[in-house]
Amino acid sequence: MSAAYLDKLNPEQRRAVEHGVRDKPCAPCAPLLVIAGAGSGKTNTLAHRVAHLIVKGADPRRILLMTFSRRAATEMTRRVERITRQVMGDRAGVLTDSLTWAGTFHGIGARLLRDYAGQIGLDPSFTIHDREDSADLMNLVRHELGFSKTKSRFPMKGTCLAIYSRCVNAELVIDDVLKTSFPWCAAWAAELRGLFVAYVEAKQRQNVLDYDDLLLYWAQTVSDRGLADDIGGRFDHVLVDEYQDTNRLQSSILLALKPDGRGLTVVGDDAQSIYSFRAATVRNILDFPRQFSPEAEIITLDRNYRSTRPILAAANGVIDLAAERFTKNLWTDRNSAERPHLINVRDEAGQAAYVVECVLENREGGSALKQQAILFRASHHSGPLEVELTRRNIPFVKFGGLKFLEAAHIKDLLALLRFVENPRDRVAGFRVLQMMPGVGSASAQRVLDHMMASVNPIQALIDAPPPPRAGDNWISFVTTVTDLHAGSAGWPAELERARLWYEPHLERIHEDAVTRRADLMQLEQIACGYPSRERFLTELTLDPPDATSDQAGVPLLDEDYLILSTIHSAKGQEWKSVFVLNVVDGCIPSDLGTGTTAEIEEERRLLYVAMTRAKDNLHLITPQRFFTHGQSAQGDRHVYAARTRFIPDGLLSLFNKTAWPVIAAGSASVRGSSQGMRVDVGARMRGMWR
Repeated sequence: MSAAYLDKLNPEQRRAVEHGVRDKPCAPCAPLLVIAGAGSGKTNTLAHRVAHLIVKGADPRRILLMTFSRRAATEMTRRVERITRQVMGDRAGVLTDSLTWAGTFHGIGARLLRDYAGQIGLDPSFTIHDREDSADLMNLVRHELGFSKTKSRFPMKGTCLAIYSRCVNAELVIDDVLKTSFPWCAAWAAELRGLFVAYVEAKQRQNVLDYDDLLLYWAQTVSDRGLADDIGGRFDHVLVDEYQDTNRLQSSILLALKPDGRGLTVVGDDAQSIYSFRAATVRNILDFPRQFSPEAEIITLDRNYRSTRPILAAANGVIDLAAERFTKNLWTDRNSAERPHLINVRDEAGQAAYVVECVLENREGGSALKQQAILFRASHHSGPLEVELTRRNIPFVKFGGLKFLEAAHIKDLLALLRFVENPRDRVAGFRVLQMMPGVGSASAQRVLDHMMASVNPIQALIDAPPPPRAGDNWISFVTTVTDLHAGSAGWPAELERARLWYEPHLERIHEDAVTRRADLMQLEQIACGYPSRERFLTELTLDPPDATSDQAGVPLLDEDYLILSTIHSAKGQEWKSVFVLNVVDGCIPSDLGTGTTAEIEEERRLLYVAMTRAKDNLHLITPQRFFTHGQSAQGDRHVYAARTRFIPDGLLSLFNKTAWPVIAAGSASVRGSSQGMRVDVGARMRGMWR
């Protein structure tokens, strides 16, 4: 069978694709680590490897592919289908349709837990709480334990959940987590431990799992050697994308599934490990060769197809100074005489003015707004720029804001569906019951307690005495819940039935009901893509769509718009021109990210990720003076900053270093000359006293 479909790959990509893949049937091969530099065709390489496995006879039902997001998994399977179709024609569709084990760690974990629920004492009808629901349940337990009334302020629900999540994902004891990440909560260690015990018990009573449980339960399941062998034995090939963004819990799961590493392929770039705030650890990718020594093979993809040579030279210079990394210097055939620009401006207003001027100049030169991006370390850093863009009537979209599922009306409708799916879900029950006029927290608690005490909670709801002031709303609610629970309408018609019950409450609760109803209709369209209510609730919770504001509304009435994004949200993206704001100490690195060497190194990688998003033009902007959110209200809330420590003097030759604005000779402007001193104010001040 011809391998012409591999001819467009470069030699390193082809080595990675063909590693251990020989004749039929395709047996598990030695562990493989692919170090894929920015813009090196990582996704294309991984898709070709999966396709090559299938072409060579691997059973697609026995391939496990785990990606950073469900959208990435969907795109990967589409690419695999296109590649295999080149070789196998129409037969490819049948095979790639069988590539059903592609998704995120959390999504795959949820599926496996339902499959093995009976063997680990779990009710397979469990529902999954998103972060907000988990925080609400944590708050309920916190209140029941009396921690909301302590003399000195007990950590808030969000902080409690963050501590719990870090303990789980980093596999660290609570004392270590408090010491390193939450030192202001260290005095509450004993109380937090008791809170977490009660939180776990509450989840188990209500048959709910939170986001972290999907990994924790999976890890505990495969701690049993028999179950680990059974689950691991279902897959001949396990491929993991973005391995640098995995945490210790995910690594332990992989080691349990494939203890000898055979059939395991991981792809990533240690230089782009920037998610430690989610407990991701760069150690997973750095330690992979040692864990599977001496069989592990390392293949490095260092040819960059995205950026110009000067941009790569500057990015390589920044990351070369990292304390520990796989040796890798990106190279490219894309020549350019334009070095990255290191622009010194007076303040954030000057920064915004510079960006707007360049963006409009690029647009006049033929670059669409969509081909340009402004990146920043923290969301609030773009505030002055957003004001200037709005004032100048330049449309833009900002990524990293409110998510679709965080909108109150969407959460209301999903809470009803979750309550129907799992009537013991107390958080969902409280939310739904209190939508009705006349039903307060006390009435809701009585109903939920009555249901919890019954082996048949739906029948208990039917038999429960209605809250005194609920009126006809109670009858409508009970009828809706029983109909939906019975599933008589079928999926996704059930969602329309739920929406029709909710709409009168939507109009009563929200003034902008018309706009919000459009969101509910959008939710119904999304639901059509899922086979059942259970899959819909599970996958929507694990991988929510972006904010509707990113897809509709004033900015997008224009066919073209500028991209604003945090660096974290920009990972994996690319643009013709990239502007990075506030490239100064205090922002990059963040003044909150300089406590340890590991934190500083991650901040260095953030700058590297930002720089390697640029294809043709890169502008790093260093305001001398910028606003800080961290200072007190008294005094000057601006700080004076130096250029980021990640670009020391030894790297300046890699940049075109200028000040802005440049004042022409004879100009009367004094906004920020780079032409030398115009007035010796110091001499005048000294002269006053002579």
